[in-house]
Amino acid sequence: MAEKKHEWKKHEKALYVPKQAPVQLEVPEFKYIVLEGVGNPNNEEFSDAIGVLYSVSYGIRMLPKKGITPEGYFEYTVYPLEALWKQIEEKEEFDKNNLQYRIMMRQPDFVTEELLAQVLEIVAKKKSHDRLTEVKLESIQDGDCVQALHVGSYDDEPATFAKLDEFCEINGMERVNEWHREIYLSDARKTEPEKLKTVLRFQVKNK
Repeated sequence: MAEKKHEWKKHEKALYVPKQAPVQLEVPEFKYIVLEGVGNPNNEEFSDAIGVLYSVSYGIRMLPKKGITPEGYFEYTVYPLEALWKQIEEKEEFDKNNLQYRIMMRQPDFVTEELLAQVLEIVAKKKSHDRLTEVKLESIQDGDCVQALHVGSYDDEPATFAKLDEFCEINGMERVNEWHREIYLSDARKTEPEKLKTVLRFQVKNK
């Protein structure tokens, strides 16, 4: 009997389909393809970087159609886009041009440095892009975190972060660092701002 396709929305609900109420969770180590940058996420450079990550992720997913089946390969749904964000300089007023980011997409365990290099070559032949050479494979473990689902515009995220901060205060926790993670469950190009769904998460420790 053929194994069912792994779908993150069904099989990893705790990580990717949380409720709007804050929760604490332990996030294991996963593999990601990563690109780094600075500046406004509305800029073309950021959009281009997203396009690169999607091209590579789908390139890995579709390898069997090219007659390449990596060891350990299984059917799966491509994971959503994620990003780590923090301000470059501390400012009172939020400024999107003052942002540092690491955008990424999770990959199955069978993806290796060698496999990524092979896929980057395949993608480059189809559509060359300067940032392809910058794509890195990293293992990242968020560990102890709090998270909640934010529904609405990205500009309204501070209200959900306030709920997460309050949850931490009540439960004797504090943030580990200035970075926070966003997991994009909606396509911003096709979704009304008030209906956007984004997982907001940051690392914590006990006070």
